[in-house]
Amino acid sequence: MIVDLHNHTRRCNHAEGSLDDYIQKAIEAGIDIFGFSDHAPMDFDPKYRMGYHEMAAYEAEVREAAERYRGRIDIRLGYEVDWLPGYMDERVLNADVDYLIGSVHFIDKWGFDNPEFIGHYEEADIDTIWRDYFDLVEAMAASKLFQIVGHFDLIKVFKFLPKTDIRELAEGALDAIAHSDMVLELNAAGYRKPIGEPYPGRGVLEMAYQRRIPITFGSDAHKPEQVGFKQKELYRMAREVGYTRAAHFRAKERFFVDI
Repeated sequence: MIVDLHNHTRRCNHAEGSLDDYIQKAIEAGIDIFGFSDHAPMDFDPKYRMGYHEMAAYEAEVREAAERYRGRIDIRLGYEVDWLPGYMDERVLNADVDYLIGSVHFIDKWGFDNPEFIGHYEEADIDTIWRDYFDLVEAMAASKLFQIVGHFDLIKVFKFLPKTDIRELAEGALDAIAHSDMVLELNAAGYRKPIGEPYPGRGVLEMAYQRRIPITFGSDAHKPEQVGFKQKELYRMAREVGYTRAAHFRAKERFFVDI
C-alpha cells in the first residue's frame, strides 16, 4: 500500500490548489492513504501558516472530503507543527486530529530553509549550525508531543553541508526519536530543492533502521502536481534499506501497512 501523510493546503498562504486537486492527484498516483497536514497556527511568522480562527474550517473541510472520497481513497487529517518552545499552543497540540508532524524550521528564530535568509549560512560556522539544528530535533523528539518527525535533515536543503559526518551529527536526534517511539517520515521535498535528495538521505535512513525506528512517507506537496513526486524512488530506497512496513495514524493511534 502507498501512504502519503505530509501535504498542504492554500490555508498556509504558500500552497496552491484545492483539496480536491490534491486528492485527485493522489488517486492518479495510486496512493491509498493520503494525509493533509497543513502548517499549524502559531503567533510567530504568521504569513506562512493558517490562523487559529481557521482551524475549525480546515478540519471540517478535510473531514468532509474524507467522506466524499470514502471507498476511493482514505483521507487523514493532521497538522505540521513547528518546534518553537514558548509558541506552541494547546489548541494545536490537543487538536482532535489523526496525527501531528513535529518539524524544525527555525534555529533561534532564523528560518534556515527560507531563501530570504540564506545569507546566514555564510555568517556562522556550518558545523555549529548543523549541531544546533539536530539539538532542536532531539529536544522535539524528547517532548513526545508529536507522532511523526518531519523532514529529519531539512538543514541540508540548500546544500550547505558540514565538515563533520552527517551521521555522527544525527546520532543523538535519532536516539531520541527511537526512545520516544516516534515515526520518521521519508519526505520527497528534498528532491525539489538544491540538495536533490530526500529527507533523510540513505545513510541516515540506515541508522534509523538499525534503531528500529518506523517510517512513513510524505510528498510535502504545496502544489497538486507535487503529490506522489519521486514516490517510487522513496519506496525503493526504504525497501533496499530493509523496511517492509509504513506507519499511518487514526486518532493518534499508530497502524502499519505493508509496502
